[in-house]
Amino acid sequence: MIARHHSPHRLEKGLSLVEMSLVIGVMLGLATIVTYSISGILDWKTGRDATEKLRAVYIAQKGYLADRPSKNVATFTSEDLIPYLPGNPGAMPSATTTDGQALTLNLTVMPPHFTLGEARYDPSDSQSDGLWDVGTL
Repeated sequence: MIARHHSPHRLEKGLSLVEMSLVIGVMLGLATIVTYSISGILDWKTGRDATEKLRAVYIAQKGYLADRPSKNVATFTSEDLIPYLPGNPGAMPSATTTDGQALTLNLTVMPPHFTLGEARYDPSDSQSDGLWDVGTL
């Protein structure tokens, strides 16, 4: 009869509990980083979309004033500007905050801006970053 000895160099198949725990921990850490990054990207996209809408209204204001140079910006209504918006959408653009609250478009000033309540809404706190504000064109 041949005796079988366990060799110290014999390879074991599978992973230990410690190795599996480490792999799961690393995967959870990476998932957390990706989730955090995506939320920042979505906030940036929300701001960028709002900026594009403000630019469209600003261009509509300029077009309307080109046709009616004696008109006062403070008297603008959405009905005045809708025909001047790109693609003639039939309604003024709308936007939401990064938390999902509806914003109000103030089109009686140039450049236009979004408000939340009575305050101008710009979570970036910068007039030169190109987000949430038209800035200068």
